[in-house]
Amino acid sequence: MAKELIPQLQPNRLWHHFYALTQIPRPSGQMAQVSQFMEYFGKSLGLETLTDQGGNILIRKPGSHGMENHQTVILQSHLDMVPQKNSDTKFDFTKDPIEAIIDGDWVRANGTTLGADNGIGLAAMMAVLEDSSLQHGPIEALFTVDEETGMYGAFALIEGFLRGKILLNLDSETEGEFSIGCAGGADLNISFQYQDDKHISEGDIGIKIKLSGLKGGHSGVDIHLGRANANKLMFRFLKDAVQNYGARLASIDGGSLRNAIPREASALLTIPGDDDCEGFWELVSDYKAIFNVEFEGVENDISFSAEKVDLPPQLIPEEIQDDLINAVEACQNGVIGYLSSFPGTVETSSNLAMIQSAEGIIEIKILVRSSSESKKMALCSSLESVFALAGAKVEFGNAYPGWDPQADSSILSLMQDVYTKKFQRDPKVLVMHAGLECGIILSSHPDLDCISFGPTICFPHSPDEKVEIASVSIFWDYLLEVLAKIPR
Repeated sequence: MAKELIPQLQPNRLWHHFYALTQIPRPSGQMAQVSQFMEYFGKSLGLETLTDQGGNILIRKPGSHGMENHQTVILQSHLDMVPQKNSDTKFDFTKDPIEAIIDGDWVRANGTTLGADNGIGLAAMMAVLEDSSLQHGPIEALFTVDEETGMYGAFALIEGFLRGKILLNLDSETEGEFSIGCAGGADLNISFQYQDDKHISEGDIGIKIKLSGLKGGHSGVDIHLGRANANKLMFRFLKDAVQNYGARLASIDGGSLRNAIPREASALLTIPGDDDCEGFWELVSDYKAIFNVEFEGVENDISFSAEKVDLPPQLIPEEIQDDLINAVEACQNGVIGYLSSFPGTVETSSNLAMIQSAEGIIEIKILVRSSSESKKMALCSSLESVFALAGAKVEFGNAYPGWDPQADSSILSLMQDVYTKKFQRDPKVLVMHAGLECGIILSSHPDLDCISFGPTICFPHSPDEKVEIASVSIFWDYLLEVLAKIPR
């Protein structure tokens, strides 16, 4: 259905603001336009609007009549979105508006991420700030920047910037679930440096290998689904091709974001142009069949293909190539362990997110997550050892703390009571494996009582991202009732 119908969905105010956000480019690292938009929005309402040194925006709204002295509530969402698109979709996230579409009971985008993560939370906050008919105590609306690439906005907050003691993070992705804790994370930035090998044997042929069609998804909330990692599959094939068919690797390009399960990978190879050439094409066909059998019911239709191309001008040296392949094959990926206190919740995971070569360097990015700081560091150490043994340089970056659950939380008790009475069912309380900004915000404002909730958003961080329309209405009605019930 036409995207122009989206602002007509219920609740109108929220969907109107969400549609406006889809028209503003806001990939991580490109915050200028959306920041100016949000700053203008706050000032146009005559509300106190502040921007801190990290680029975060805070808009304060006084309490409604009779609730001026109730506790201040901080509503919080992040301004940036993950820029992911299908390989056949022509789209520039730095300038093109998202083409949002109503698809039955859902809103999705046309070949790209939608930005419902965290755009629905942003739109809800804007609707609360705008509507003078609502009942609530004082509101602080905190819009953070660059959450998806390293939670930089949350890290930039300084003590005392926020006055409230209750923080409602609107960045969870299943209606009826309350997150009271989350995993911490750390990046591993790995690099192999080399001098190009310009010796290409006479009679060799160039081959382009392409793996696509995977679902990908959020490397936190979707990691338990067992989806294929394009980098792991590609290097599994490469090891066989090198060992048994004399293949040489010229370049590799797999994955595009540290916090997204890689959906696509490609490699440029050379192989000897002899009688074994026919066997190589059979190998490609065999691996395509193997991948689809192994991931039946998880992935829909994995595409794995090879085509002849011009010979590359140079190769990755054979020793570097072999060390790289062995290290990637040995690299732990996916779910490592589960929380015993929250059955079914992932405790520790690794996402082999990106492997890219260019101009004498191969760069690899891995995102490790864990609710246990010690297990996070142990996994980082294990991965460091694998790549250090292969001769790579390993650096750590963007480490952030987890958010320790507080079962005696006052806001949790209030919100559980409101939810049960309103919907005649109990909400599910859990610890989220994805990173949320609450733990980082607590480091500068340790007295906050935090909880995270939201509507149902499926497959964030992938072009399959979609948000359930009915759940947005439930989320909105519930948010308003909670705000009206905040005590003095």
